[in-house]
Amino acid sequence: MAGLVRPARPRSESRPRDGCGVFAVLGHVDASAHTALGLHALQHRGQESAGIVSHDNGHFHTHRSLGLVGDTFSSPDVMDRLTGNAAVGHVRYSTTGGTILRNVQPLFAEFSFGGLAIAHNGNFTNGYSLRRELVKRGSIFQSTTDTEVVIHLMATSSYHAVEDRMIDALGQIQGAYSMVALTNDTVFGVRDPLGIRPLVVGTLDDATVLASETCALDIIGAKFVRDVRPGELVIVDAEGLHSVSLFPPARRRFCVFEYIYFARPDSVVEGAGVYEVRKRIGAELAREAPVEADIVVPVPDSGTPAAMGYASAAGIPFDLGIVRNHYVGRTFIEPTDRIRHLGVRLKHNANRASIAGRRIVLVDDSIVRGTTSTKIVEMMREAGAAEVHMRIASPPIVNPCYYGVDTPEKAELLASRLGVEEIAADIGVDSLAYLSIDGLYRATAGANRDDDAPQFCDACLSGDYPTGLTDQEGGDAPAQLPLLTEQA
Repeated sequence: MAGLVRPARPRSESRPRDGCGVFAVLGHVDASAHTALGLHALQHRGQESAGIVSHDNGHFHTHRSLGLVGDTFSSPDVMDRLTGNAAVGHVRYSTTGGTILRNVQPLFAEFSFGGLAIAHNGNFTNGYSLRRELVKRGSIFQSTTDTEVVIHLMATSSYHAVEDRMIDALGQIQGAYSMVALTNDTVFGVRDPLGIRPLVVGTLDDATVLASETCALDIIGAKFVRDVRPGELVIVDAEGLHSVSLFPPARRRFCVFEYIYFARPDSVVEGAGVYEVRKRIGAELAREAPVEADIVVPVPDSGTPAAMGYASAAGIPFDLGIVRNHYVGRTFIEPTDRIRHLGVRLKHNANRASIAGRRIVLVDDSIVRGTTSTKIVEMMREAGAAEVHMRIASPPIVNPCYYGVDTPEKAELLASRLGVEEIAADIGVDSLAYLSIDGLYRATAGANRDDDAPQFCDACLSGDYPTGLTDQEGGDAPAQLPLLTEQA
């Protein structure tokens, strides 16, 4: 989640949220229009704000706004101003704090070599420490996002060429990141040394496209070429794509939650189709945690593929026992305590004809605080379910994420405080089971987790953080940086 701020969220929030999605195009006359479409495909990665910066004949054009992509870039007047054959774009996850225009990306700055726009998915685990040192040296920050640290590191670098300044800056950063950047005639893309956050390369006619996920390539008809490799800087200019390896080779630690929840099911990440992986996760869960039941019901939409896999492996009918309203944004009436309690019904409603009198298996992707799970179970009881058994398509989340996923602090994570049977009693189910870490690894990569050489970043599940946590270990990161009130 490209930002140092971890603001308070509504207490009903019961899922981890990925922070951002990035997109870039070089070499297409409709660069900005394609970027807007790409961001629309990546909307699931962030709903707080959207922004595009384009370049045309030495001039940069920008439009950034709070809100959804469709609202931000629906006006012909806006799109007509974003001229040029190169553009970068960004979507950011919605929170209740730090939602101000100056935090909307891509960020833009003027350097001696010209302008640079940059957009970031991830989180720097030494971002605040770097920020503090830069401020001591005279840097003046305009936002509260850690992305801006890159701009100041580049501005204070002793190197001259833009790529050398960027490499110099990246060498000082810890954590997880996928970034795209745009200068006068070049687009850059880079992933962190462990490849924690995703970034892919595609082509559209003679243009090169960078995106967080392949679904963003699909929407514009671009052809997937490959993943950007961990620790790789790709430089796209008029002569084509060039590659620079910034760091010594290291074992990949791709975020396993991209498979569980974050990525769109029609995307292919790290060579594997997300939809098929989620079905395999559900099948593995059925083998690990069988139960006698009449139907398998997904908690829509993220639990659906896993529920399909569970039902197939268990030989139990799959049924849509919960119907989701896809047209719900923020609550449109005053959020009193009663309305907060009823909030889950704005998004979900029981299909009583499928539920009444039946023993059901509820399949969901995760339990974070447990608030939504409790309300879903209550809904099933009220609809007449004879028994409610919950199966979770991930291991218990017991640690916060510091790599760009908005999770609560450890004390607010239900599984960090309670055992499985206690959680079952807390949310009101007849039985509860989580997928094991080994089961998750078998479903995603065909092998068990090797504690000496894990294949993914699973720190939120295992506590095995693959990078330094300078800000956390040194106590440098504040709960919230000072914010200026700003109108969109």
